[in-house]
Amino acid sequence: MSATAYVPAPETSEALASVEERRALIERIAASAHFGRSARLRDFLLYVGGQSLKEGCPEIHEQEIGAKVFGRPSSYDRSQDNIVRVNATELRKRIDLYFATEGAHEPLILEIPRGGYKPVFHWRLPEVESPAEETPLQPLAQSTQRREPESAVLPSVSRAAHLWWAAVSLVLAIACVVLLQQNRTMHKELSPSEGKPALAAFWTEFLRYHQQTDVVLPDDSVSVIQDIIHHPISLEDYLTRDYMRQIQSSDVSVDRRADLDQIYVHNLITFGGVRAAQQMLAQIPASPAPHLTLSRYYTADAMKRNNVILVGGKKANPWVHLFDDQMNFITDYDHEHDHAFVGNLHPKPGEQATYAPPIDPNALVGYSVVAYLPNPSKTGNAIILAGTDSDATSAAAEFLTSEDQLERLRNTLHVQKFPYFEVLLKTYRLSGTSFNAEPVAYRTYPEIR
Repeated sequence: MSATAYVPAPETSEALASVEERRALIERIAASAHFGRSARLRDFLLYVGGQSLKEGCPEIHEQEIGAKVFGRPSSYDRSQDNIVRVNATELRKRIDLYFATEGAHEPLILEIPRGGYKPVFHWRLPEVESPAEETPLQPLAQSTQRREPESAVLPSVSRAAHLWWAAVSLVLAIACVVLLQQNRTMHKELSPSEGKPALAAFWTEFLRYHQQTDVVLPDDSVSVIQDIIHHPISLEDYLTRDYMRQIQSSDVSVDRRADLDQIYVHNLITFGGVRAAQQMLAQIPASPAPHLTLSRYYTADAMKRNNVILVGGKKANPWVHLFDDQMNFITDYDHEHDHAFVGNLHPKPGEQATYAPPIDPNALVGYSVVAYLPNPSKTGNAIILAGTDSDATSAAAEFLTSEDQLERLRNTLHVQKFPYFEVLLKTYRLSGTSFNAEPVAYRTYPEIR
């Protein structure tokens, strides 16, 4: 029997793997179950992996990783703090586990050789199958039994043939039924909006570039951190993790810094954000399969290349900052008064400049924004679902997956083909009832096509 093993390819093997192939492998490893409960190890892998993709990347040094990944000062003493070396050992173990389990069929292998931190890539090559040992022929033994007459054998052969054909016919019939059911299921997955003209019109337009669609969950850990430090976090600080280094070097108490570190590590996600993502995934055909990821693991390259659905406002999903100059309705947060609101940058007659949910113990009222825009490089499309709370975000997703709501919006806009747009929704739920969304204002942007 042949086996498959890690066999190093020639020295040029890494060059034969494209940057996109290597990046995709890094992302699959980081999203695997082996890194599900360790944000720090994921950050470690994503950082050294990302650095290795840069052309002409030199060796990645321990001091650099300690500062960039673990929030240590750039001049910290490595002889007194071995956090990088300890985590590197565990990182190598988890990478090995990935390729032994979930990644057992990965054609491309990633390794971090001991003595360094720069990942190397090589193709997985099959082991050479060793020829089977020949078994010497044994002489045929002389039969001492009396041979049965052929007439006695033929009836049993005939009965066996009939039974065999009956079994084959039954198996074929069952297979036809299964294939028919699978065909219906596949057709439903490929056409989730069939029989719903408004939904079909919107999602066909959204997917017209035939790019991969990324659904990006909010990072509610960073939202809670902002609530505690009473200060917003920019997209740049979020991507470089500078906000965590600033917290570690601030005058915040040691206990509070430890609390913030635990919040960051635990990857908090609200139920409303998860439900919104589920609703979006249900509208995207199964082929090509959408990619579900978390805001902190998303990349600028993917944002420029793919269709993207950003779940949550810029407080929990800082990628929304990239669309600030394209949007009129901005979901924001007043850190001084601990209150979320939607700002209307250019109010029209009858509109408010600010929409803030009232404080009402008997009803849950919020505001949310649904934005349909081009991605930053205009090579794909983007959807932003942002609410003043996670329930309002979920209600925004319900609006965009409702045939009735989209049909009313299409009639309001007097169009058959959806342009780029923003809709401001007032969302509310009385105790024990589901959410409803009432459009308050809208904008269309046909000129940016």
